Amino acid sequence: MAAIPTPYTATKPALKESVEDLRARIPGWGADLDPADRPSYPREQPGIETGAHWDFPERQPEKWPRERSVEHAFLTPVFGTSTPPQGASGAIRKYAYKYSEGRAAHWLLLIAGDRVDAWENHLRSFATLRPDNPVTETGVVSEFSHHGIGSRFGKKRTDLSHQWMDPLIVGAPWALAGGALVVGALKTLHKHRVS
Repeated sequence: MAAIPTPYTATKPALKESVEDLRARIPGWGADLDPADRPSYPREQPGIETGAHWDFPERQPEKWPRERSVEHAFLTPVFGTSTPPQGASGAIRKYAYKYSEGRAAHWLLLIAGDRVDAWENHLRSFATLRPDNPVTETGVVSEFSHHGIGSRFGKKRTDLSHQWMDPLIVGAPWALAGGALVVGALKTLHKHRVS
């Protein structure tokens, strides 16, 4: 296999600039080049028996086009397959990979995709015999049965400053969805009475 300039191979890629040029241009560059300054040096030496039977990992088969960071030349040799992107959340996640990992848009789109995925699954649960129950699944009941309220007073917990937002973030979407269903049902009943 030809030398691949990626972090997935055992060979260290050559520097594009010399050590001296880098040191002159970037203050402090190469401070850890001296092996005496690096605790990890013994395991970095070539020729140490690691037990690995490959230089480049065997590539996992790609059953569908996977998301790939624009920073990488190709998909990592091994990747997760438990949750393939699907629906609106999958489209949002795929779109996130058009941006570099160094951009906020990449991460904000991934967070948005996660929230959309959660709502897709909430809606999908209503088609089953056991729909989501926001009261028990958010842990509200355990607040009263497992000393949840008592653990907040007189303690130096960092989450107390934003605790007031939690019911809004968790409960408000459910309340709005329930309100929309009630309003829709009332409008439907009103139309049937008028006609």
